[in-house]
Amino acid sequence: MAYSYKNSKGQTYYLHTRDVVLKNGRKQTIFFFARDVRAGSMDDVPAGYKVVETKRTGMPVLKKAA
Repeated sequence: MAYSYKNSKGQTYYLHTRDVVLKNGRKQTIFFFARDVRAGSMDDVPAGYKVVETKRTGMPVLKKAA
């Protein structure tokens, strides 16, 4: 089951991951939230990260835990 997060506005977002190739050819794993469940959904927040909301829109983002 995909990890879900309900923001302060009551909207539910689901955590996803994807491997992308950057312009310089390097591969990188990205994490993002979407309003629906898609391919690449994750069951939990990756180790070393926490979920925070942006102040303006309430969109959840991952931040490295201190």
